[in-house]
Amino acid sequence: MNEWCQKNPLEWNKYINKEVKVTADEKQQYQGWVFTVDPVSASVVLVNFQNTGKISVAVVMGHAVEGVEVIQEGDDTMAGRLSAVFMPEGCQVLSKEELERKKGCLRAWLEKNLIPVTEEGETLRVAGVLTVNPPYDPKDCSSSNEIILSRVQSLVESNPGNVTVRELPNV
Repeated sequence: MNEWCQKNPLEWNKYINKEVKVTADEKQQYQGWVFTVDPVSASVVLVNFQNTGKISVAVVMGHAVEGVEVIQEGDDTMAGRLSAVFMPEGCQVLSKEELERKKGCLRAWLEKNLIPVTEEGETLRVAGVLTVNPPYDPKDCSSSNEIILSRVQSLVESNPGNVTVRELPNV
């Protein structure tokens, strides 16, 4: 078993969101941004952003890795770009501040509509029988009472403060 496979996940984590050059069996070389390293197989997932706007993903099998050289350190912008590659279409990544704003707006909206609301950490409890979890959208409502669930989901959907404006990372 090679040296790369002997590393532990904490050691592999140091390569995440960095541009690397991977040398594999038969001296083949692969270059790209490390999205992740599989903790079971030690395989490296590399992402390349091409000038045409296309994205290529390569997986170098862990048993074939002979060496990994860091070419460039990544930043928060690159981490966002890499995450966006594998994020489901229409999925939002909200900061803690945005989540707090959404929770506050939803709570105010429900109270304006005379619905009793309490906070339990990140969760909003509505009338003691329904919960709304982050990111506080209609699909995040949960209750065993279908009538209350349907009505509160309608209120959440009609919340005028539920508009989120954010810039998508360049992909």
